[in-house]
Amino acid sequence: MTFEAAAAGADGPLDGLLVADFSRVLAGPYCTMLLADLGADVVKVEGPLGDDTRHWMPPTTPEGDSTYFLSVNRNKRSIALDFSDPADLAVAVELTTRADVVVQNFRPGALARFGLDEPSVRARNPSVLYAGISGFGSGAGAALGGYDLAVQAMSGMMDLTGSPDGPGYRAGVAVFDVIAGLHTAIGILAALAHRQRTGEGQHIETNLLSSALSGLVNQTSAYLSGGVVPHRAGNAHPSIHPYEPFPTADGEIVVIAGNDTQFTRLCELLGDPGLADDRRFARNADRTANRDALTPRLRELLAARTAAEWFTLLTDAGVPCAPLNTVADGLAYADRLGLVPVVELTDPAGDGRRTVRTAANPIGLSATPVSYRRPPPTLDGDADELRRWLAPGGGDNGIDGMPHS
Repeated sequence: MTFEAAAAGADGPLDGLLVADFSRVLAGPYCTMLLADLGADVVKVEGPLGDDTRHWMPPTTPEGDSTYFLSVNRNKRSIALDFSDPADLAVAVELTTRADVVVQNFRPGALARFGLDEPSVRARNPSVLYAGISGFGSGAGAALGGYDLAVQAMSGMMDLTGSPDGPGYRAGVAVFDVIAGLHTAIGILAALAHRQRTGEGQHIETNLLSSALSGLVNQTSAYLSGGVVPHRAGNAHPSIHPYEPFPTADGEIVVIAGNDTQFTRLCELLGDPGLADDRRFARNADRTANRDALTPRLRELLAARTAAEWFTLLTDAGVPCAPLNTVADGLAYADRLGLVPVVELTDPAGDGRRTVRTAANPIGLSATPVSYRRPPPTLDGDADELRRWLAPGGGDNGIDGMPHS
């Protein structure tokens, strides 16, 4: 199921909020896309060559657009500016002067020489919410490049991912970029609530490493509170069993017993109810401690049927389980559940042939739902109207729903 979004015009909760987006790649653009979906007007400022992800390919659309770029840049306008050009810099400065929110992920201090750093922007715009995203903070780690893979390595994530007797692996997506983008959006919303009460702006700072250590949740806590340094254990969970893929007659299926009741149901369905009464397996802590004794028996029992058969039987019995899907399968399953996982956007300024499909925003709001108004922009595609709007006196007219100055 696809959300036909070209005419979705309901005002979102952030309607009228102007966001100057100086970020690129993933963490910042993901954050600003979330704000845009919630109704904010986002102006994406790119360098003359565009956001790096415009060139990260394959894969591409039939028109040659990077699917990576498309994933995090809908509902935005694009303008390409060269800060070394005085006229372009003046446009950037004016944008930050009018903006409610500025988001950037340049290395700490890199924007100071252009007058686009937080102190300079605040001097012109005291109530601004200025969000800076870095890889490793603005202190001793300021000069380190903030790529997700580096953070996965430095945070311990790669030491937690993969087979116990093999090398560490990165996650299949830039997970800490996404988490940092979420943290930044939350920080902006919190600062916005504060500004509505007091009229005061503030500086929001997030970084990938801190987001990673927070996002590792129970694994970080294992060391901090238990003195245990966790290491990779394949698909096994350190605190729950069973909680991993198991082989069946024709493939694998994830089986989860998150509590003792679920384990009892599992044993009954597998045809060995006595397993749940065995003192070694009666409680989750016991099952986890004695996983080497339990796992072979579970494998033996699950080999009796196919993955599809077990999925139906286990699901009907209330035992959490899942097939090992591809991304295509995952989207199809969400569609079957009625979750409307895809949004389709057609460029209103084009000839109707540039249509972009992206993953829908997962936030449901009953009174002020998210909206999908614009496909991801072409590079500098909104420059003419933005330059007119940002010229002296131009803000008096507004453009296509943009806030007046």
